[in-house]
Amino acid sequence: MIEWNGFVALQRELDLVALIQEEKLKPKETRIFLENSFREGEIKTVGTDIDRIMPPVSHFGGGIRTKKKQTVIDKLKAFFEKYFGVGGSAKFTE
Repeated sequence: MIEWNGFVALQRELDLVALIQEEKLKPKETRIFLENSFREGEIKTVGTDIDRIMPPVSHFGGGIRTKKKQTVIDKLKAFFEKYFGVGGSAKFTE
Protein backbone atom coordinates (compact mmCIF):
# COMPACT_ATOMS: atom_id res chain seq x y z
CA MET A 1 0.00 0.00 0.00
CA ILE A 2 2.91 2.36 0.76
CA GLU A 3 4.34 1.74 -2.71
CA TRP A 4 0.95 2.40 -4.31
CA ASN A 5 0.50 5.69 -2.43
CA GLY A 6 4.02 6.73 -3.44
CA PHE A 7 3.31 5.90 -7.08
CA VAL A 8 0.04 7.85 -7.04
CA ALA A 9 1.67 10.86 -5.35
CA LEU A 10 4.49 10.92 -7.90
CA GLN A 11 2.15 10.58 -10.90
CA ARG A 12 -0.19 13.22 -9.48
CA GLU A 13 2.73 15.63 -9.07
CA LEU A 14 3.95 14.98 -12.62
CA ASP A 15 0.45 15.55 -14.01
CA LEU A 16 0.05 18.71 -11.95
CA VAL A 17 3.36 20.17 -13.13
CA ALA A 18 2.41 19.37 -16.74
CA LEU A 19 -1.00 21.03 -16.31
CA ILE A 20 0.54 24.15 -14.78
CA GLN A 21 3.09 24.40 -17.60
CA GLU A 22 0.65 23.65 -20.44
CA GLU A 23 -1.88 26.24 -19.32
CA LYS A 24 0.71 28.67 -17.90
CA LEU A 25 -1.07 28.70 -14.55
CA LYS A 26 0.32 30.36 -11.44
CA PRO A 27 1.98 27.44 -9.60
CA LYS A 28 1.48 28.43 -5.96
CA GLU A 29 -2.09 29.60 -6.46
CA THR A 30 -2.97 26.48 -8.47
CA ARG A 31 -1.60 24.20 -5.75
CA ILE A 32 -3.58 26.04 -3.06
CA PHE A 33 -6.73 25.92 -5.21
CA LEU A 34 -6.39 22.17 -5.75
CA GLU A 35 -5.58 21.43 -2.13
CA ASN A 36 -8.74 23.29 -1.10
CA SER A 37 -10.75 21.50 -3.80
CA PHE A 38 -9.61 18.07 -2.64
CA ARG A 39 -10.38 18.97 0.98
CA GLU A 40 -13.86 20.25 0.03
CA GLY A 41 -14.54 17.39 -2.38
CA GLU A 42 -15.25 19.49 -5.48
CA ILE A 43 -13.83 21.93 -8.01
CA LYS A 44 -15.56 25.27 -7.55
CA THR A 45 -15.96 27.13 -10.83
CA VAL A 46 -17.95 30.11 -9.57
CA GLY A 47 -16.32 33.16 -8.09
CA THR A 48 -12.81 34.43 -8.67
CA ASP A 49 -10.74 31.39 -7.61
CA ILE A 50 -10.16 30.21 -11.19
CA ASP A 51 -9.30 33.74 -12.30
CA ARG A 52 -6.59 33.92 -9.62
CA ILE A 53 -4.72 30.92 -10.99
CA MET A 54 -4.96 31.84 -14.68
CA PRO A 55 -2.26 33.70 -16.58
CA PRO A 56 -3.04 37.28 -17.59
CA VAL A 57 -5.41 37.27 -20.58
CA SER A 58 -7.01 40.36 -22.09
CA HIS A 59 -10.69 40.85 -21.32
CA PHE A 60 -11.06 42.41 -24.76
CA GLY A 61 -9.91 39.48 -26.86
CA GLY A 62 -13.25 38.57 -28.39
CA GLY A 63 -13.95 35.54 -26.20
CA ILE A 64 -10.40 34.23 -25.97
CA ARG A 65 -10.43 34.68 -22.19
CA THR A 66 -13.69 32.75 -21.88
CA LYS A 67 -12.33 29.87 -23.99
CA LYS A 68 -9.09 29.80 -21.99
CA LYS A 69 -10.98 29.77 -18.70
CA GLN A 70 -13.22 26.92 -19.85
CA THR A 71 -10.20 24.93 -21.00
CA VAL A 72 -8.56 25.42 -17.60
CA ILE A 73 -11.77 24.40 -15.80
CA ASP A 74 -12.10 21.27 -17.93
CA LYS A 75 -8.50 20.24 -17.27
CA LEU A 76 -8.78 20.92 -13.53
CA LYS A 77 -11.96 18.82 -13.37
CA ALA A 78 -10.27 15.97 -15.26
CA PHE A 79 -7.30 16.12 -12.87
CA PHE A 80 -9.64 16.16 -9.86
CA GLU A 81 -11.70 13.22 -11.13
CA LYS A 82 -8.56 11.21 -11.84
CA TYR A 83 -7.02 11.66 -8.39
CA PHE A 84 -9.84 12.36 -5.93
CA GLY A 85 -9.97 9.54 -3.40
CA VAL A 86 -7.05 7.64 -4.95
CA GLY A 87 -4.19 6.83 -2.60
CA GLY A 88 -2.16 9.04 -0.35
CA SER A 89 -2.55 12.54 0.92
CA ALA A 90 -4.06 15.34 -1.13
CA LYS A 91 -1.36 17.84 -0.14
CA PHE A 92 -0.13 20.01 -2.98
CA THR A 93 1.68 22.64 -0.95
CA GLU A 94 4.60 22.24 1.38
